[in-house]
Amino acid sequence: MASELMNVTANALVWISSTLDAPTRAVFFGVPIDGHLVVEVLLVVVILFQLTRKSYKPPKKPLSEKEIDELCDDWVPEPLTPQISEEMIVEPPTLESAAGPHAIVDGKEVVNFASANYLGLIGNENITDSCVGALEKYGVGSCGPRGFYGTIDVHLDCETKIAKFLGTPDSILYSYGISTIFSVIPAFCKKGDIIVADEGVHWAVQNGLYLSRSTVVYFKHNDMKSLEATLEKVTSRSKHPEKVRRYIVAEAIYQNSGQIAPLDEIVKLKEKYLFRIILDESHSFGVLGNSGRGLAEYCGVPIEKIDIITAGMGNALATDGGFCTGSMRVVDHQRLSSSGYVFSASLPPYLASAAIAAVNYLEANSSVLSDLRANIATLLNELSNVPGLVVTSHSLSPIIFLKLKKSTGSDKTDMHLLDSIANQVLKEDSVLIVTTKRSNLDKCPLPIGLRLFVSASHSEADLLKAAASLKRVASLVLS
Repeated sequence: MASELMNVTANALVWISSTLDAPTRAVFFGVPIDGHLVVEVLLVVVILFQLTRKSYKPPKKPLSEKEIDELCDDWVPEPLTPQISEEMIVEPPTLESAAGPHAIVDGKEVVNFASANYLGLIGNENITDSCVGALEKYGVGSCGPRGFYGTIDVHLDCETKIAKFLGTPDSILYSYGISTIFSVIPAFCKKGDIIVADEGVHWAVQNGLYLSRSTVVYFKHNDMKSLEATLEKVTSRSKHPEKVRRYIVAEAIYQNSGQIAPLDEIVKLKEKYLFRIILDESHSFGVLGNSGRGLAEYCGVPIEKIDIITAGMGNALATDGGFCTGSMRVVDHQRLSSSGYVFSASLPPYLASAAIAAVNYLEANSSVLSDLRANIATLLNELSNVPGLVVTSHSLSPIIFLKLKKSTGSDKTDMHLLDSIANQVLKEDSVLIVTTKRSNLDKCPLPIGLRLFVSASHSEADLLKAAASLKRVASLVLS
């Protein structure tokens, strides 16, 4: 229908054009008009007509019940989760006792190198007694967030204790260790801000970066030249640097590699390019420094040079929850702006009491740090020549990380080899170690490997047994 009308219109226009292009002029109501003007007017009229007419739509015929049933039978909904393959099914060993240096796993006693019990405080009598006293006084849970009748005096005592221990003006407690860092980052970093982060940060930090909606730029793992080049590039591209908040995010001891961040160099770059530092000390608090005060003490950097410090208390302190420490403004801002603090029930009082007791123990028994470092040195020395594996962690890190000397080129195959080593070491020699399994959400590009958590309470026999077992099994699996 439309095509016929267009053909008629086109033929009419051709005829009119040939007629009006004649030497004579057309006369309308006594007014002479050039022929091309008539053609243009007719074209405009036709275009307007075509634009305003309704398009033809065939009448809708309702579906019959049979057709509806057939469509419903053929419809397949999208899965809520990805399909689970056999490789994704993991059955980790089950602990049946406290996670001390020796533990019961699936009914048998093993030497435990899978728990971050760095100071050996699991089962410590003073900490246990403090928990019992808190349970008798406060009960188990707080049943409310900190801002809604969930603040108990022991929370305030714990915050004061941590701040005093680290030499900062104030600190704030979180109910869950891993939620500390990914609540703190979005509390300070917003859309439009710039974050320069180490590519090796663990998943909790990655999640905080994602939730912040900031512009995130990664630098090469623990590479200060890469960090400086990244800061230079970001700063030069910033049109209004005075209006943009800029942060450097790093870990003191990297969970994914066991490397220690060179804080002194990071602080110099921070001051040169006018950035702020957010530092996660989950694996360095209670470990590094002469008194266990963390990376700042170890590197000889004044604590006030670090803008924001976070840490989980489930490692060296052998309790749970986390904290953030810094200036009064940094802490007060989180009390109204940090989701993990505002909307979560507060830390169970007995866990806060345990944290206080653990810090008290560390202050009174600094020799435990010497025991931890001696154990780290012993195990590192024994693992220096494991067939097919190489140690890549720092010499003071309680996380001893071993990766394959020669990767197969496939993460799946590499993980299969590493799992075989860990499983055989557990099955044949009763030594519990772990591989660095990562979920699909974890975007860390660092190599996977084996991880051993060293404790001050491991005996020399424990360390020698683990090293001998790893050497024997690795030579069999990787030969």
